[in-house]
Amino acid sequence: MRLVYISNYFNHHQKTLSDEFDRFCESFCFVETNKVSDERKKLGYSEMSAPYVCRDKDLKQDVLDNADIIVIGAAPLDLIKDVKKEKPVLYYSERPFKKEKSILERFYWSLFWRKRNFGIKKLYMLCASAYTAADYSEFGLYKNKMYKWGYFPATMKYDLSELFSEKKPADILWCGRFLDWKHPDDAVEVAKKLKADGVSFRLTFIGTGEMEQELHSMVDEYDLGDCVRFLGSKTPEQVRSYMEKSGIFLMTSDRQEGWGAVLNEAMNSGCAVVASHLAGSTPYLVKNKKNGLVYFSEDTNDLYNKVKYLLNDPGEQERFGREAYKTIFEEWNAEVAAKRFLTLADAIFKGDRYPDLYSEGPCSKAEFFGENWFKEE
Repeated sequence: MRLVYISNYFNHHQKTLSDEFDRFCESFCFVETNKVSDERKKLGYSEMSAPYVCRDKDLKQDVLDNADIIVIGAAPLDLIKDVKKEKPVLYYSERPFKKEKSILERFYWSLFWRKRNFGIKKLYMLCASAYTAADYSEFGLYKNKMYKWGYFPATMKYDLSELFSEKKPADILWCGRFLDWKHPDDAVEVAKKLKADGVSFRLTFIGTGEMEQELHSMVDEYDLGDCVRFLGSKTPEQVRSYMEKSGIFLMTSDRQEGWGAVLNEAMNSGCAVVASHLAGSTPYLVKNKKNGLVYFSEDTNDLYNKVKYLLNDPGEQERFGREAYKTIFEEWNAEVAAKRFLTLADAIFKGDRYPDLYSEGPCSKAEFFGENWFKEE
């Protein structure tokens, strides 16, 4: 299989999957259209490269012409405007409606999207959010041609006995950019309630962002300095180290979180995750009360109750953590995704219009998750 994969920038979240494609493909080219932003660099991202990476300005048309299949994500669609109309193309996309749009805005978005398909006949969608399929289906786009996808950061193999012997059940971790739609302040509100109830815990924040001063002010106002700490930005390797020691991980983002690869990493690190039902990765990765807990986005009482439940029951923490690790190690990882993708791509290339090859996980048919999918059992 000769594969061209076009995306915005090459980083540690893209590299693991790309390495697997390079290993299994006859030829593989990752086309990078941007450099890592300064904001991402402050969070510990670094500019990376590999022999199969090229910049969009260096991309030759014959590379696209010779590819068996093309994947394009967050990149200018003009790059594929001259692709042969019979060549299979798979878009990968987070949900397009991260913010609420009016009916008229959605209609014009649909017309624009159809126009930018350049007449390509074999178009498919890789859903890098559990909400992608429902958003696109509103307009009949990619009917029966949407598949589960996501982001696939490095998957670590652990000795689970050793991993869980070093975890601290009272340690709660939050990491990411301090943005309003990621709701780090919800974690502080939970800390306030926990301290008032006399629960022993320590909440650690890793990251930077526009809400940082507000968060510090909340911690001071609530007198939480003895149980909440801020570590600033850390490298991906350092973040993993904190995940490996933490008992609980919080994913508090709302609908604007396209995916949220830190959830993959925390689950792979054996954390008991408590994840917002609106984060793009949650419905795909977290099975409530089986490999973690799901809570209703922005409902701090629901979040508090589930965090307190885990703090009071380290055995449940470990049970969820082991199942979370299993989810990532056995299914939601780069090797499985790359192998399944190439099987799916081969079926499409050979003329199967609607391949249905897997029942769960990467490259299985995408369900239509609406925002009311989560019902507390």
